[in-house]
Amino acid sequence: MAKKKASSIKDYTLKNGEKRYKFQVYLGVDPLTGNQMRTTKRGFKTRNEAKLALARIRLDVANGTYHQERAETYQELYDLWIVQYEKTVEESTFVKTRGYFKNHILPSMGSYKIDKIKIDICQKHFDEWASKLSKARTIKSYAALVLDFGIKRGYLQTNPFTHVETRIKTKKLIEAEDKDENFYNREQLIDFLKCCQLSLHYKSFALLRLLAFTGMRKSEALALTWNDFNIKENELSISKAIGRGERGRLYLKPTKTGSPRTIKVDEDTIAILKEWKRIQKQEYLVLGHNTMKPNQLIFSNSKNELIQLGQVEKWMYSVIKKHSLKKITPHGLRHTHCSLLFEAGASIKEVQDRLGHTDVKTTMDIYTHVSKKAQEGVIQKFVSFLE
Repeated sequence: MAKKKASSIKDYTLKNGEKRYKFQVYLGVDPLTGNQMRTTKRGFKTRNEAKLALARIRLDVANGTYHQERAETYQELYDLWIVQYEKTVEESTFVKTRGYFKNHILPSMGSYKIDKIKIDICQKHFDEWASKLSKARTIKSYAALVLDFGIKRGYLQTNPFTHVETRIKTKKLIEAEDKDENFYNREQLIDFLKCCQLSLHYKSFALLRLLAFTGMRKSEALALTWNDFNIKENELSISKAIGRGERGRLYLKPTKTGSPRTIKVDEDTIAILKEWKRIQKQEYLVLGHNTMKPNQLIFSNSKNELIQLGQVEKWMYSVIKKHSLKKITPHGLRHTHCSLLFEAGASIKEVQDRLGHTDVKTTMDIYTHVSKKAQEGVIQKFVSFLE
């Protein structure tokens, strides 16, 4: 019995549960490049509708009258845009952006005809994203980029996302407001670091201490080499960070702002790093690694390679759970450092330079999250002045 030929038409399900059909068809060889050409058409409501469209294209190809059509759907326009977008951003940014489209934007809008996308449609999907996601505005911005690209290519005249109302207080945002602030006060930080020293390997403790006392991003700290550490001047040079690329691959890239900076480090943290360097030399020699090279990572895994970014959370949360401490994230240690700098009397400019903020607004946003003790100090100064 002859084997039944697999159908070119496949079904798929939209985010709202509706079924659609798509197909991929061979178009021949591109005379300009010599490469095989294929196109994918999707969005058909019935299998028969897809069969009819497929038959028409195959007939046109056979007669030599088929010409590749302009992008008709949001998905097809995205497919054109993403190729250009990849050339303009870091690999880690590209991977993150593609995830936004795969998980949120394309399931909602991929099958829409470009010329049928109106403001009400865009508002509807933004409201859906906002009801579930804390980054709804970010999702909306990326969705709008594809239509901006369509305007440049002449597919549409205006971008309906421009007029979407984003000032919506959603349940998700209300819940976020009820959560604890993502930083420690002075006493909480001291307690946290004591618990880290008691419960963690010295490498993990040294890393968390460094994050808390420098305000570095975890991606920057994990990219540091001993060559970045100036012991004589008590300084660290921060010029790179870890990025996550395709299939989770870790690689080194410039810092988030693209600007290197050099910061001072306190004597106690310097002593802790020196002690870790001594321990590292002994432990990694047993593992077969020479850690005395200038480009040796200060913090590396057992294979002497870059540490996964998620490992920092695991170390932190293990201590927090064991000692029943307030839960904050590794980025919360950066906010902690910033807040305590303000509490200690540092100026906005000093904090901005130390944390590597290119925009003073970022520093000011964190300034609004200073600890309650600092806020109480402000009102006490006011009362003392009146008295």
